[in-house]
Amino acid sequence: MKAMVYQKYGSPDVLKLEEVKKPTPSDNQLLIKIRAASVNRSDWEGLIGRPLYARIGGLFTPGNKILGSDIAGTVEAVGKDIKLFKPGDEVFGLMLNYGGSFAEYACKSERALALKPAGMSFEEAAAIPQAAFIALQGIREKGQVQPGQKVLINGAGGGTGAFAIQLAKLAGAEVTGVDNTEKMDFMRSLGADHVIDYTKEDFTKSGQQYDLILDVIANRSIFAYLRALKPNGNYFMAGGSVATMFQSLLLGPSIRRITGKRIELLIVRTDAKDLVYMTELIESGKVRLVIDKRYPLSETPEALRYLGEGHAKGKVVITVD
Repeated sequence: MKAMVYQKYGSPDVLKLEEVKKPTPSDNQLLIKIRAASVNRSDWEGLIGRPLYARIGGLFTPGNKILGSDIAGTVEAVGKDIKLFKPGDEVFGLMLNYGGSFAEYACKSERALALKPAGMSFEEAAAIPQAAFIALQGIREKGQVQPGQKVLINGAGGGTGAFAIQLAKLAGAEVTGVDNTEKMDFMRSLGADHVIDYTKEDFTKSGQQYDLILDVIANRSIFAYLRALKPNGNYFMAGGSVATMFQSLLLGPSIRRITGKRIELLIVRTDAKDLVYMTELIESGKVRLVIDKRYPLSETPEALRYLGEGHAKGKVVITVD
């Protein structure tokens, strides 16, 4: 089979389309013929090897040579312990090791996998999983957003942010989106009440405070975020620098005891129920799924470069024929 492979950390130029051995499913796995995948910031981090946690699988060279976590395709074969799916089923979900979907085939367990709705394309389904898990759990489950609350989403112009803006608006919140200059109109189109261009303004210094901050690109001291939180406000980090992560882990509990403000990492739970719930919102028209660009598997390096340079508005999808 063909797969987009990389042997060392670096720019998209290190990615090569190669012929590799087709995987064989174990007893608790499905073999999926991939029809589409989507690009996430985690793929960019895994490619360049930064932040440092992106090298967990291999400090000096990538442990998993194939990137890609979101997947949509057709079940070709199943192991003897598989109960929920059968050959021929059209499915979508998340690769739990955050790698392997930029290829023609992949093996996956049943976890974080759901049947693709008949009215949804493979490209649309592939654009949902990782972004949906983060947005749903950051806004609904952990954030528990209530009507009238003020919510800020840092990195709101990407795939996760696009879902998060709409979920917060559905909950009745006043939403502020933060991203780069070219995404201002895009965030407004999704319902953001206010938009901030981070290249021109630091929202942690504006004097505004929020009930919830969902941050997918954390790169400041947690004390800066603390300033921007209302009393008893919540800050959840879903991606960003190692320094901010360690500050959150080490100081977050003490900060909460002293100030009542909650600063935590968002530990994402991968549950197929979230996939089903998000597809229902999309099919009902309550949430809009935005695919910015589509690239064939052979152009995966260009897709990653587009996302990594900060251009992606919503999702970027890889099609596999």
